[in-house]
Amino acid sequence: MWRIWAKALGQKDGRDDREADIVAGIRTLIFISYLVTNLFIISGVIRHWNDVPTKRLPVLNKPI
Repeated sequence: MWRIWAKALGQKDGRDDREADIVAGIRTLIFISYLVTNLFIISGVIRHWNDVPTKRLPVLNKPI
């Protein structure tokens, strides 16, 4: 499973398998941080969706 995940993250980088695993681990941490950040942004948008009702101006019926 790790091999497939590492390939999904991108090209195998490193001089040997151990270094390639370290690079894949760092890429995984970066991916998780992006995912968590986006989830917080989305949850904030959903939480404040239509939070403040708009104040409407009264309609005046004046002849033109």
